[in-house]
Amino acid sequence: MDYLIIGNCASGVNAVEAIRGKDQKGKITVISDENYPAYCRCLISNYLAGTRKEKDLLLKEKNFYQDNSIELILNKKVESVKPENKRVVLSDGKELKYDRLLIATGGSPKFLGVEGEDKYGIFGFRTLNDAKEILKLIPRAKKVLVFGGGLIGLKAGYALKQKGMDVEIIVKSPRILSQVTDNDSAEMVGRWLMENGIKIRTGLAPKKILGNKKVEGVLLDNEEKMNCQVIIIGKGVRPNMDLVKDSKIQTHWGIITNQYLQTNVENVYAGGDVAETTDLITGEPTINALWTAAAEQGRIAGLNMAGEGKKYPGSIAANSIDFFGLPIISLGYVRVKEKGYEEFVRRQPGIYQYKKIVLKGNRLVGVILVGNIENAGVYLALIRRKVDISGIKDILLEDWFDYSKVSELLEQKEGFRETVSLQGDLVKMA
Repeated sequence: MDYLIIGNCASGVNAVEAIRGKDQKGKITVISDENYPAYCRCLISNYLAGTRKEKDLLLKEKNFYQDNSIELILNKKVESVKPENKRVVLSDGKELKYDRLLIATGGSPKFLGVEGEDKYGIFGFRTLNDAKEILKLIPRAKKVLVFGGGLIGLKAGYALKQKGMDVEIIVKSPRILSQVTDNDSAEMVGRWLMENGIKIRTGLAPKKILGNKKVEGVLLDNEEKMNCQVIIIGKGVRPNMDLVKDSKIQTHWGIITNQYLQTNVENVYAGGDVAETTDLITGEPTINALWTAAAEQGRIAGLNMAGEGKKYPGSIAANSIDFFGLPIISLGYVRVKEKGYEEFVRRQPGIYQYKKIVLKGNRLVGVILVGNIENAGVYLALIRRKVDISGIKDILLEDWFDYSKVSELLEQKEGFRETVSLQGDLVKMA
């Protein structure tokens, strides 16, 4: 059996381990368009800040590929997939055959779409190379502008502030973290960032990037000119699915998968930021571009490639971050826009603590925690296992609420330990 995996990050590596757990003899080939063994993208901001070294980012020991008899092909891009004859075509024209294929190509940053965006000094901050190039600029740079108030941009800005840079966040929307928090918690986090020296301006967007070959400034859409030497773009990501555009493999927002993470083409699977799966809460198609989702999808896809037939339960939005010692976790459906949901909030703005739970019927479907994240794993388990919380509804926001109050409800649900393990991964990524 020839297993071919395109992508060498969370989804790809977890697929390798799952396959090897069931098939010790099959040939496994992993292709990456980067020049590094698998590393944790979530931690490149820590590398940029200087709190982690490059070796600390590695997902596996250096002998991982050799010990698992994996052929690793680095610095090669797959240009196209030819499922009709079970081949992929590399950027150098070489073709590789497969029996089972996993597409785990991840996502690329969405750029600004303005004049001058090709200048040196603009980064989407998705790769280790991005971080290394930014570090080269720090000695001559004085000002950093971050466009977009999402997690990627904020983490980059936070890292550069730790390096002593003057950092300003500029967002077109009225607040930061608009995709993962609500108004009150975003205001609290924004206030905390500003108190720690990061400027935030809303209602603005870039109109033109100024400078010759290198970034020297920005013209904003209010005609204001700002000097800067580094620009970070945190406007979200788009799935890397160009390699299947001329194939029979169906796409929508991403590469469409079924409950086994298989595409519409037999023996072709997808996982991670490129895969369109089902939202666990809404049941709607979605792409959850999250490390934990990619890891779980890769593991299940790998098991299925090796013949297990395991169903993927669906993804859940789960974000974790820490700024200047203030942890924030957002789980599930937290930005309610329609009827049929209940929201309960406990605010303690003076000590930067905030709790919000979102219920639909007798199910917990969303949680925001700022400051105190101690029981995030328990909340995540309640959401993922779709537990009837009608008997504990009134204590979910209490400071004394913990696992002991729901142990019987959770332990009778299959997959509880697995869910808490995912929470542990979330906190590590913060």
